[in-house]
Amino acid sequence: MEIVEDVVIVGAGIAGLTTSLGLHRLGIRSLVLESSDELRITGFAFTTWSNAWKALDAVGIGESLRHQHYLTPSILVASTFLDQPASEISYKGHEIRCLQRRLLLETLAKELPSDTIRFSSKVVSIEESGFFKRLHLSDGTILKTKVLIGCDGVNSVVAKWLGFDKPVFTGRSAIRGSANFKGAMALD
Repeated sequence: MEIVEDVVIVGAGIAGLTTSLGLHRLGIRSLVLESSDELRITGFAFTTWSNAWKALDAVGIGESLRHQHYLTPSILVASTFLDQPASEISYKGHEIRCLQRRLLLETLAKELPSDTIRFSSKVVSIEESGFFKRLHLSDGTILKTKVLIGCDGVNSVVAKWLGFDKPVFTGRSAIRGSANFKGAMALD
């Protein structure tokens, strides 16, 4: 069975859902394909700077997320070897918040029309068909689309089809997380 869609986005992570919501706000329907059977909502958090909040405002969800995340006024640079923090860096003039990925994904998904995300839709191959792209899914479905947007992560089938190089380790890493302590607590 072949289904025709104008815009197909592969991947229902932050990039895929935000792209779909931006298109939706402009009146352009898209279909988001997700290989898993539900949104991959993990519990980590990440730091969002002023430009990220401007982007969230542009798709209409910034204000609702602000109310659920604390503004970070500064960062303390510390060491396990020192009794006192080494220094404090102020974020004055910038909107910095630790954003929970789960809340961001849930908010994005709720703002989309109910038939936008198609779960259990793993793309196994892509081929050209004139002005169209034909996406072959693992369940045998074939999607024909005018516009294909790849938001499918580090092992992207879309990037592979486009001939991009495989990802390489750059030596950079990040530690992400947040803690919410209710009441006073001694951290020794």
